[in-house]
Amino acid sequence: MSGRNGVANDDLRKRYEAAFMPNYGVPPLALARGEGSLVWDVDGNVYLDLIAGIAVSSLGHGHPALVEAVSAQTAGLAHTSNLFLHEPEVLLAEKLLELLGADGRVFLSNSGTEANEAALKLAIKYGKAAGRGYFVAAENGFHGRTLGALSLTGKAAIRDPFGPYALDVRFVPYGDADALRAAVTEDCAAVFLEPTQGEAGVVPPPPGYLTAAREICDATGALLVADEIQSAIGRSGTWFAFRHELAAATPDILTLAKGLGGGLPIGACVAFGPHAALFAKGDHGSTFGGNPVGAAAALAVIATIEREGLLGHVTAVGERLGEGIGAIAHPLLAGVRGRGLWRALVLAADRAPAVEAAARDAGFLVNALQPAAVRLAPPLILTHEQARSFVDALPAILDTAAEKEN
Repeated sequence: MSGRNGVANDDLRKRYEAAFMPNYGVPPLALARGEGSLVWDVDGNVYLDLIAGIAVSSLGHGHPALVEAVSAQTAGLAHTSNLFLHEPEVLLAEKLLELLGADGRVFLSNSGTEANEAALKLAIKYGKAAGRGYFVAAENGFHGRTLGALSLTGKAAIRDPFGPYALDVRFVPYGDADALRAAVTEDCAAVFLEPTQGEAGVVPPPPGYLTAAREICDATGALLVADEIQSAIGRSGTWFAFRHELAAATPDILTLAKGLGGGLPIGACVAFGPHAALFAKGDHGSTFGGNPVGAAAALAVIATIEREGLLGHVTAVGERLGEGIGAIAHPLLAGVRGRGLWRALVLAADRAPAVEAAARDAGFLVNALQPAAVRLAPPLILTHEQARSFVDALPAILDTAAEKEN
């Protein structure tokens, strides 16, 4: 079967394999278009999108507010560089600070890893001024693939091939407050943590862990950096996942990206209090970061979440989705974890790729995140009925995955 312009999945995959570096492998599908939470491949098959471009397409596909904002901004002014300012970036920075409810300053980037690079440079500068020489991050944490962010990433499989690194980064088990307390001294410049570990398999921290991290950093003078690249902008049912625990306090630096632009590339690094002024003129920059189109898209995403009450919707649909999955008794399903519309199916065996393939064959796009964990990060507009359809189909998907592996 072939789609528009006679292009078919198999043909396009062969051309992709021949033309691109092999770092992604060859994706299983060539997508042609989307509408809401549905996408179609070039062969005309339709799927319920339960991964949303790795938690990026927060308003789904083709949302009128995003289309209108991006179209209008592109028609008017698509780029300025950082030699000139523009109103959308100012409005976006002001809006992020309003949502965070704290005094701070914003740096806009192209992506999440670049937001973390900005946070790391702030922490390095802070450390140099204060005589602090090392950093602490969590085992299995993920902060990006550029070399600075990669040095903080606690996944050996992707970190080790490119070491050694210039920074002294010490890794501790995620969720272990005692280990964190032992690792952070007055020589530590900063602690980098995800409020929920994303690439590790959507792993929330135990209650009290983020509060303990805040207290440890306050006691030693180390900066607390919250990596909300994946978790921010409504993914967990709050604007920022750290708010599930740190209602009355903030990290010293916060980074976000993915869902912020709803499909347009944009990230942000926000620093608070005295740390907001650590960068001096010339310390950091980006030609494309926070360009007018990306900023307009982010403003449209935030305005739509507010106008349509999507934070409450995410919480309600996410709870029903989690309860529905949790109620399934299947030998391959060990449980479900996560918050809001950010969940992981926890498997009883290392069969996530088989589950992903079986789900795709059944019309659902999910992500084999770890050998025994499958990620769900659908658009925030996912309906109760769509969530229910996946829950209803899941037992048969698990049956198929189990049979394939056997």
